[in-house]
Amino acid sequence: MPLDVFITGVAGFIGSHVAESLLARGDRVFGLDNFDPFYAPAIKKKNLSALREHPGFSFFEADIRDSDALVRWGNGIRPDVVIHMAAKAGVRPSVADPAGYADVNINGTIRVLEWAREQKVPRILFASSSSVYGGNIKVPFSESDFVDYPVSPYAATKKAGELLCHTYCHLYGMNVVSLRFFTVYGPRQRPEMAIHKFARMILEGKEIDLYGDGSSLRDYTYIEDIVSGVLGAMNAPAGYRVYNLGESATISLKDLVSLLEKACGRSAARRFSPPQPGDVPKTYADISLARAEIGYDPKVSIEEGIVRFVEWYLRQ
Repeated sequence: MPLDVFITGVAGFIGSHVAESLLARGDRVFGLDNFDPFYAPAIKKKNLSALREHPGFSFFEADIRDSDALVRWGNGIRPDVVIHMAAKAGVRPSVADPAGYADVNINGTIRVLEWAREQKVPRILFASSSSVYGGNIKVPFSESDFVDYPVSPYAATKKAGELLCHTYCHLYGMNVVSLRFFTVYGPRQRPEMAIHKFARMILEGKEIDLYGDGSSLRDYTYIEDIVSGVLGAMNAPAGYRVYNLGESATISLKDLVSLLEKACGRSAARRFSPPQPGDVPKTYADISLARAEIGYDPKVSIEEGIVRFVEWYLRQ
């Protein structure tokens, strides 16, 4: 039976892909976004262009901190699922604007949870982040790990969001899933993120900045795999759940650049700079719980994903 799915941050990279997949399988999608200017709103509006052509999609421009606007979202239709993607993104920018990140990511999440409680929404998915693991040296990162030592304001706001989700589950019996995304990439990735930025700079013959000595490790996750995890989480067991959504494989920064060079057919001019505040040396997801409970099974290796991304970029 088709579902009515409400998505905050629907014009963003991940939100727009999730919406496309839901529409393709026959669900109705009610999207909300405020076109935050962290990156060009025109990019987000382009992300919506294909969605707007689908008869099962409707869009409402609003800010998640606006409780009155949330009440008007969906014209009285009760959601079957709410997928809360909207947030101020990025670890490094959060160091410069901690108050702004707290306002949107914490206060905004409270508004969404309150609205969902009043609407008696059967299930909520919250977009969290691998950044909550901080400088954890035990790998791979497991959902049962202690995560009370974030190293950036962004990470702290995502951990706060998880705590709020747990609180609403405890107090009101709401079914809530927190999804810890591990460095998502692919078509429509945000332009300031490493893979997108590096590909652009390599193809333009410009120097790329590498922070640290190139040995830092990341667990990069292709957007198709993330979408499969989000859709799987819509059928998670009742109560409060936390799942890692990663590829469960790591690659160093220097090896990532080498893959991009090969895919772009050009050499990169490298400039090494000191590590940035808020950066962590490694991310690596243990996805055994997500495999067992929601059938998560990532398919796209970083080698294949980089080739797909560069092909998409060149088409643009």
